[in-house]
Amino acid sequence: MPIRVGVLTISDRVSRGEMADTGGDEVVNVLRRTVEGVDITRATVADELEDIRRILIGWSDVEHLDAVVTTGGTGLGPRDITPQATEAVISGRIPGIEESIRQRGMEHIATAMLSRGVAGFRNQTLIVNLAGSPNAAREGAEVIVSVLTHAVDLLHGRTRHSHST
Repeated sequence: MPIRVGVLTISDRVSRGEMADTGGDEVVNVLRRTVEGVDITRATVADELEDIRRILIGWSDVEHLDAVVTTGGTGLGPRDITPQATEAVISGRIPGIEESIRQRGMEHIATAMLSRGVAGFRNQTLIVNLAGSPNAAREGAEVIVSVLTHAVDLLHGRTRHSHST
């Protein structure tokens, strides 16, 4: 069964057609290159809390996507509200993904430590925030795909853990 992933670009300028969605394009390229049979849904939304929340909830609760990857809105700017919107809809956070994405970015640029991207889950949907720059989006997507299949299997209860004593 293919993994169904939503790629949501959160940007005032992209949503108004003033700028190309290069960050979202990078995420899609990584997914298509590394996840066999991936089924991708895409959307763009302005930096508006309720609009972001509505899409995240719809993709999780109605569309039942396996994962949602957002790009943009994770910095310190006054309109950067993606983490707040994500925290408002997830059931729990996944700090290891957050830390790994920031660490990967910091290998290339120190300002990656300023990203406030959140990773978590809502029902059976993995939700991960990436920065909007093309390089950061590509690097973050490369981190995610390394655990994507296993994370989706865990969320769907399709794995078993053996415990040795």
